[in-house]
Amino acid sequence: MSKIGRKPIDTSKIQVEIDGQKVKLKGPGGTVLIDVPVMLKVFLVDKQLCITPSLDLKNENHVIRQETSRLWGLYRALLNNHVQGLEKPFESELHINGLGFKAMLTGKSLTFTLGYSHKINFTIPENVIVEVDKSGQRLLVKSANKESVGKVCSEIKRLRMPEPYKGTGIKLGKEILFRKPGKTKSA
Repeated sequence: MSKIGRKPIDTSKIQVEIDGQKVKLKGPGGTVLIDVPVMLKVFLVDKQLCITPSLDLKNENHVIRQETSRLWGLYRALLNNHVQGLEKPFESELHINGLGFKAMLTGKSLTFTLGYSHKINFTIPENVIVEVDKSGQRLLVKSANKESVGKVCSEIKRLRMPEPYKGTGIKLGKEILFRKPGKTKSA
């Protein structure tokens, strides 16, 4: 039995529509449609979204029980993340370090100056909002989808990974860089 899967999800602030294996969540952050596997059953009880296995696990073999338990906890966590994101969007902060390194927001794209011989254009996905401060050194990525926030942050970070000697590059706000000492003169 999945300990996580058994917990109900509070959906008092959003609307939930269940049509067979499709769950539609609608809230202030947008609309999300999730397909739940056939092994699981989703239902509403007093504004609480509950997930249970549709199979009788006592009569199934070990492999099916284990897989159903895994999916049960996974889909409960995914549904819970979507509910939380629709109520209040997920946020992640990026810091750009380096002389002349900055980002500029132009419409639905970002233009990066990262020390290369050219500027880099980055198109922001549909369901993601990016805010850039006045200095162009701090970016705030917001979305109702937790996965989209992480994906956009990793794609932006990949444009100029932080290097260990000077610490220049793009890093997550909570990331700690381990700096290496440079060359020293021998006596």
